[in-house]
Amino acid sequence: MNVLVAGGAGYIGSHTVKALQRGGHVPVIYDNAGRGHKAVERITGAPAVWADLNDGQALGAALREHRIECVMHFAAYAYVGESVHEPLMYYANNVATTINVLRCMQDAGVKRFVFSSTCAVYGDPERVPMTEEESKKPVSPYGRSKWHVEQILQDLSAADPSFQYAALRYFNASGCDPEGELGEDHDPETHLIPVVLQTVLGQRDKVVVFGTDYPTPDGTCIRDYIHVNDLAEAHIRAMDALPAHRVIQLNLGTGRGFSVREIIQTVEKVTGKRVPVEYGPRRDGDAIALYADPSAAGKLLKWEARFKEPEEIIRTAWNWFEKHPRGYGDR
Repeated sequence: MNVLVAGGAGYIGSHTVKALQRGGHVPVIYDNAGRGHKAVERITGAPAVWADLNDGQALGAALREHRIECVMHFAAYAYVGESVHEPLMYYANNVATTINVLRCMQDAGVKRFVFSSTCAVYGDPERVPMTEEESKKPVSPYGRSKWHVEQILQDLSAADPSFQYAALRYFNASGCDPEGELGEDHDPETHLIPVVLQTVLGQRDKVVVFGTDYPTPDGTCIRDYIHVNDLAEAHIRAMDALPAHRVIQLNLGTGRGFSVREIIQTVEKVTGKRVPVEYGPRRDGDAIALYADPSAAGKLLKWEARFKEPEEIIRTAWNWFEKHPRGYGDR
């Protein structure tokens, strides 16, 4: 299929571009390069449109000229803390911009949409592992912006039976392209694994662990780390499954949780270097444990994560960070 990958120069989007190529599809990168990297076009060889999603003329032209059959939408701001301080920026980019994408799709007759959602739509869960039936009570503007889009998609699907969409709610995206061509390069970087690796590389003085008194085996928070390639594969399977199901809403995770301390210890094992750590008080808004029940995705998509151990995931990340200490180097 011809697939427009909105945010295709970003972390998850770029890995999905490569996975689409590997699967025989034709991805087209659409990115404003604000938080993505133009180097992805050179590395993947995929055609790219460097424009904003709010530019209806450019987006409409891209949909028609490339005969797009499906849009995968990864272009969103995704810093929870930033969303608390800049809520209007998050609603404008994550919600209003997506409405423009959907309008342009309607005008171009594109009926298939795969949306990058998040476990943040659930907020603080009542139980783990988390199923799709968990109450939707997002606690940040970021989580609420994603839930608003999901509700818009529900309404659009009800109004237009020919419109098909998948909302994929995933947990902690992690790891890098095992072949070492693509990686994780955020500014600022807030994800735990790259933060620890940057500390190993001497780019940070230390890792600060927020809270050691949680009711977990070692007192630190527990999260579900899912490899970016597994996420990419799930998006493609969801795209392929849409004609048979029309609406897909799924959690994507490994089904297992690992603590902050376990991740730091695993980085030390993989790199052979000690990680300087400072322990601080709990951070507001941090849940005790978040990990998925991915069984619904397994049944519907015949999908499960291939990278299930932190060591496997961290080795792919270290391979990238050790060779690309400045990331893509295009900032």
